[in-house]
Amino acid sequence: MILYPPAKINLGLNILSKRDDGYHEIETCMVPIPLVDVLEVTHAEEFEFIQSGRTISGESGTNLCEKAFELVKSKFAIGPVRIHLRKQIPIGAGLGGGSADATYTLLALNELFSLELSADALRKYAAQLGSDCPFFVETGPQLAKGRGELLEDIQLNLPTLYLVLLNPGIHVSTQEAYAGVHPNSVDIPIAKILEQPVTTWQGALVNDFESSVFERHPLIGELKQDLLDSGACYAAMSGSGSSIFGLFEKESDAVNYSSEHLIYKGLFKKLT
Repeated sequence: MILYPPAKINLGLNILSKRDDGYHEIETCMVPIPLVDVLEVTHAEEFEFIQSGRTISGESGTNLCEKAFELVKSKFAIGPVRIHLRKQIPIGAGLGGGSADATYTLLALNELFSLELSADALRKYAAQLGSDCPFFVETGPQLAKGRGELLEDIQLNLPTLYLVLLNPGIHVSTQEAYAGVHPNSVDIPIAKILEQPVTTWQGALVNDFESSVFERHPLIGELKQDLLDSGACYAAMSGSGSSIFGLFEKESDAVNYSSEHLIYKGLFKKLT
């Protein structure tokens, strides 16, 4: 069985408060994009995890795909599998690639062993693996609250837009990103801002991680400004960084955009 775990971008990300459990209350809109990893899961004589493509650091047994298998194995009588993950989504980039890989491992095991787990059940298991993981159980834009696990479908009524995605190869850990933020209340919920024309988003639809991440890594902020200077009607950092994306109304501006940090560009409306 071969699956294609997608990356995501965040349209706005508000850090609202610090929770007693150490996590933060957030509000964001996550949207999947067609930049994918490749995940193959098959029956095997003994468990095996193979990783190719982009290098993932960490000792054996620490990859989220492996943890997803161990989680399901602890709940159900499943046999061993061979997991081959070809990593194509940048790591530590705010694109949710590791979360997608973990959740798609759950989806694969659910189908491979006919577990018949509902979407709600899969989301509960996914939440044990990471805050972003439940988002990837189903495709489509979703509002995320709580620590990211409380999801609500949202319809984005957007004009034809083009997405340009940049990654400077800087690894920003979630811990590093959260260390620099100060929770704030918001006047206008993200859902309300997203109802407005995309040309009004810049300055209103913000990512609270940007100020501290840009201060530590000025190049990331420079890439955002470059997208705006090149015609993007909206540009922002995704998640806790370091990826930056721009939404363009003019196809020519997006198609002609060039950067050594470019990792994806294409039509955005198909994703929503």
